[in-house]
Amino acid sequence: MQVKLATLAISFGAGLLAQKIVKAVWLKATGKPGSLVDDDDATLASMVGFAAVTGATAALTKVLAARGTSRLAARLATRT
Repeated sequence: MQVKLATLAISFGAGLLAQKIVKAVWLKATGKPGSLVDDDDATLASMVGFAAVTGATAALTKVLAARGTSRLAARLATRT
């Protein structure tokens, strides 16, 4: 139960951080803020591109957070 709560907390924090990083990198690379909402200035290609990058980053963040938490829990379990 504690591992699940830790995984949830770490995933949440990592997700927020990853979202901030993706938005900053997207803005730096394109000069326009990334947006998933209906924006008259955004092209379909840019919206799809931003959605793909955001989704891939979210999935990767979730997997890495879960693996990291599992490794930490295993290490702590062997100490006690």
